[in-house]
Amino acid sequence: MLGSFANALKATELRTKILYTLGLIFVFRLGAHIPVPGVNPERFAELVGSGAIFGFFDVISGGALKNFSVFAMGIMPYINASIIMQLLTVVIPHLERLNKEGEEGRKKITQYTRYLTVVLAFIQGIGMVVGVSGSLQNPGLATYLMTAITITAGTTFLMWTGEQITEKGIGNGISLLIFAGIVSRIPAGIVRVVEYLNAGTINILSLLLLIVIGALVIAGVVTVQEGQRRIPVQYAKRVVGRRVYGGQTTHLPLRVNQAGVIPVIFASSLLMFPETIVKWFSNSGAAAFYTKWFGWGTVAHTVIYALLIIGFTFFYTAVIMNPVDMADNIKKYGGFIPGLRPGRPTAEYISRIMNKITLAGAIFLALVAILPNFVLLTTRIPNIYFGGTALLIVVGVALDTMKQVESHMLMRSYQGFIK
Repeated sequence: MLGSFANALKATELRTKILYTLGLIFVFRLGAHIPVPGVNPERFAELVGSGAIFGFFDVISGGALKNFSVFAMGIMPYINASIIMQLLTVVIPHLERLNKEGEEGRKKITQYTRYLTVVLAFIQGIGMVVGVSGSLQNPGLATYLMTAITITAGTTFLMWTGEQITEKGIGNGISLLIFAGIVSRIPAGIVRVVEYLNAGTINILSLLLLIVIGALVIAGVVTVQEGQRRIPVQYAKRVVGRRVYGGQTTHLPLRVNQAGVIPVIFASSLLMFPETIVKWFSNSGAAAFYTKWFGWGTVAHTVIYALLIIGFTFFYTAVIMNPVDMADNIKKYGGFIPGLRPGRPTAEYISRIMNKITLAGAIFLALVAILPNFVLLTTRIPNIYFGGTALLIVVGVALDTMKQVESHMLMRSYQGFIK
């Protein structure tokens, strides 16, 4: 492994990309500790620490939410805007035409996504400021606007940073920022576990059980992330002029987890809304009822969370993967699935296969997302925000980044990481 890292640094272009990426990640981590003026960070930290859902989003932002820094909202508004634009591309004909125009069309959609990110960030910033008005030192209209504009600017800067990493660095910039935010909380989590161990709150067996569960989850995530169902496709021979094209057998790869971590983010954002409303009326009977029966960790919350993830997995997979278009493309290039006629029978076959593997991937995502509940019951280690969802993000981003580094190294005849 050390030799592979040394080889990666020998390639000038790859070394420049890695150092550029690390530099921008350092800027992101530096900004996560710059507080917004006019906010009492101690009082806001108590609010974040009182809810596990807030803790999850604090993990994604790398502690920026708990510090109420200029990056308090993180990159979530951009992710939401990207998801909304993907959904609108299927619904609105104009966006669908732009998506099919190639690079120029995608540039326009990217520009629309940026505008939508700023709008969503400002709206979310206003809602966040109003919801934590008790943490403001001088509540008022001017303070609300200044605070909302500040954290909106922070999100916009992170959006630009992620795009720069994608363009000039290595890996997907947005994913790497989330990755860096999660990984940055690991040392604090280790210190917390050691403190629990020294205080006698947990024992060494609980810690070993936690390590074993973590290793099994990582192995499962890698298996599912890399898992594919390969459908054989045969292409007929075509004669164009004096050349013969086709005649080869290939396959159509369908990933088990086609939706990635998007369904988990969808479900978490949806469940965070009532949790936020309850925090505004913490002393009411309705808030007490919700916390008792539907709060984080309850049976009802866990079941709803799992069902939402499964539903969003099917929904998002249906949006990004269209069996009819896939069948038409196979037919257009003279291909067919052995034993099936081109056209509608091929589309129906692909749809059946996708439904089966999507169900497996959706159930896996749901189990990974609700894993912290079972870890808490099994190990009795409290406040484990670095749960299955965080591991899913970290492992997925690490695999994608390693593949990009691998391709750069193989182009220069260096031995890569994956052997």
